[in-house]
Amino acid sequence: MPENSCPALQAEGLTKRYGKRLALADCDLDVPRGRVVGLVGPNGAGKSTLLNLACGLVTPTAGTLRVLGAPPAANAAHLARVGFVAQDTPVYGAFTVADHLRMGAKLNPSWDQSLADRRISQVGLDPRQKAGRLSGGQRAQLALTIAAAKRPELLIFDEPAAALDPLARDGFMRNLMEFVAELGASAILSSHLLSDVARVCDHLVVLCDARVQVAGGVTDLLARHHRLVAPRGELDRLPAEVEVIRLQHTDRNSQAVVRVAGALPRTPWTVEPVPLEEMVLAYLTRAAGAPTGEAVR
Repeated sequence: MPENSCPALQAEGLTKRYGKRLALADCDLDVPRGRVVGLVGPNGAGKSTLLNLACGLVTPTAGTLRVLGAPPAANAAHLARVGFVAQDTPVYGAFTVADHLRMGAKLNPSWDQSLADRRISQVGLDPRQKAGRLSGGQRAQLALTIAAAKRPELLIFDEPAAALDPLARDGFMRNLMEFVAELGASAILSSHLLSDVARVCDHLVVLCDARVQVAGGVTDLLARHHRLVAPRGELDRLPAEVEVIRLQHTDRNSQAVVRVAGALPRTPWTVEPVPLEEMVLAYLTRAAGAPTGEAVR
């Protein structure tokens, strides 16, 4: 397969243990290039582990993982093709903004100084300011600029906006999408904020309990999921081709979030679209072991 047509991320049976703790279990993924991928799930689901594996910061216990067609961090040239912004948007407090850009230029052969200077100016950062005195939003913008100025083919973000206030998060997300468009890069964004995922992502991976619960293009996933509403009890037995993700009851009605591989069979019940957030929560609820049939409040 030509290098530029390889998936952005491809995993087969990917498993990671930390001692006795299972962080990822037998994960299969095939994420195409050119997508903005939302990686969602609760704390402890394995999101950071997957991203650390993708960046070569840790190694798998079992299975395989390829990033842009090669093992993670295969060599210096491969490292230069991936930009990473960690959860705490790490910067060096004693270094100025300009120091960070000079360091980026020395460490990255494809460094784009004009891009870095332009973006620093656009977000209002003073090159003379020490990073330790920047606000959380400013540190996030600096970390994002450094990652993007490498001109990578893949940008990886591990909940970089989690600690930001709504205004700073909005600015960060807008700049993230501008960088992706300008670079023509793929991106993976880990977040527990489903509103951010719905806003910017066109591909979805839901992790829970160390396993991939569902993955695919957002448009395709939404087309394959439906909400069925019927008199209570009538959804207890559905055709085999209809997979029930979550079933809930009120005193009079039942409603189910279901997935079908093709067209939904004709039904006398009410069929409604499922918003992205509801679909994700249905999978997370199922994975967490909540009993089906709980009351709708």
